[in-house]
Amino acid sequence: MTGIEIARQTRNYMVELDAIEETRFTLQPAENTQQICRRGKITVYFDATFDRLSSRSTTGLLVLNEEGEILESKAVMHSEIVTSFTAESYAGLQAIKLGISMGLNKIEVVGDSKTIIKKCQRSDTDKSVIGAIIRDIQSKKDRFQEIDFHFIPKAENVYAHVIAKEALKRRESFYLMGGIPDSVRQAVESFWPKAPD
Repeated sequence: MTGIEIARQTRNYMVELDAIEETRFTLQPAENTQQICRRGKITVYFDATFDRLSSRSTTGLLVLNEEGEILESKAVMHSEIVTSFTAESYAGLQAIKLGISMGLNKIEVVGDSKTIIKKCQRSDTDKSVIGAIIRDIQSKKDRFQEIDFHFIPKAENVYAHVIAKEALKRRESFYLMGGIPDSVRQAVESFWPKAPD
């Protein structure tokens, strides 16, 4: 191969890379995402479960629209997790990432870890052990027109908790649009007392 041929191939390759870079910035979100954005604020519930023996945790996420309809549910496995506090902070980060991937404009992030919620609400630099994860969450806030973080008691966060618990038990992640897995539905139903006959 001559120097001229190498230069031509290099130039052609660089033109292709430039075209790919331009295409990345002009992609439009899917139609269903556009519809979700127009409806208003979407709520993402998060929770985490932690297994100290295996140093694993699982994030459970549930996305609801304003009418309370399930838009998506997701479970994410994490390894090399040292504390339950770290597991909860990763769950908060996963909630933000899910909102970004869905292309949401207005989001409410809800969890049962008061400490994580308070740290996410603040804008100053967090110097705790989970500071890097909190800074990552805070750096993603500007991807939304409106973002709020709210604490709820564990009893009101049952679905996200059961999603995380079932995924850790099965040691598998999942992503489901428009519903929750049957195993999660059955586990949640066992929490509620049955009506008398």
